[in-house]
Amino acid sequence: MSHHIVEADKIHYSYPDGTAALAGVSFRIPHGESVALVGENGAGKSTLLQHFTGCLLPSSGSLSIGGVSVEKQNLPAVRRAVGMVFQNPDDQLFMPTVFEDVAFGLLNLGVPEAELGGKVMGALETVGAAQLKGRPPYRLSQGEKRAVSIAGVLALSPDILVMDEPTSNLDPLSRRRLIGLLKTFKHTRIIATHDLDFALELCERALVIHKGLITADGPTREIFGDERLLKSSSLEKPSGMRKCPVCGGKQ
Repeated sequence: MSHHIVEADKIHYSYPDGTAALAGVSFRIPHGESVALVGENGAGKSTLLQHFTGCLLPSSGSLSIGGVSVEKQNLPAVRRAVGMVFQNPDDQLFMPTVFEDVAFGLLNLGVPEAELGGKVMGALETVGAAQLKGRPPYRLSQGEKRAVSIAGVLALSPDILVMDEPTSNLDPLSRRRLIGLLKTFKHTRIIATHDLDFALELCERALVIHKGLITADGPTREIFGDERLLKSSSLEKPSGMRKCPVCGGKQ
């Protein structure tokens, strides 16, 4: 794959019941960029993310990952390049132990038994969850589940990390740990989130999606400073960019 550039060209998608979710989405994301995808509920964020791994395929238009079209015949190659962390960790964690969960994808890729343990523990250590290897996932906190679900994706060594609402249900300390972890990654990161302060801290670029269309694309701070744009997209300026209601200074 050629530098793992992500390129969408006029993607349209409608659900089987006829509901239109994407209405001509186009963008280009170079390798190594960190991009926030923001928009109101129902704007099309999660639908778009599911196209990156071929869980959904465009009704029309095209999406390519590193020059490889996201089509049925190319899905094995696409899924080796793209790792997706779902909004709800319980959608990814289903094995009896944490170790087996992280190992699951590696086994499906045919990783030899002799290499398996090292790769699993390396991924768990990266997210600070090595001590959880023998625990059943259902016994973990939300922050621990999030860390393990990320480890399961990182074990596969993807070139593009896609995340859907990664701070959902996290307490402040777990959220801060996640920010610290993601700052160390060199992957291309595409993060759909309602947490605009999280996006501001991690992503130099933001895409605003509204009613299935990309309505803005540019530097995150510049976009989040445009109150008219945010209001039209049912978004609010992140708290880190608001003025203090008491003294009028920056919070």
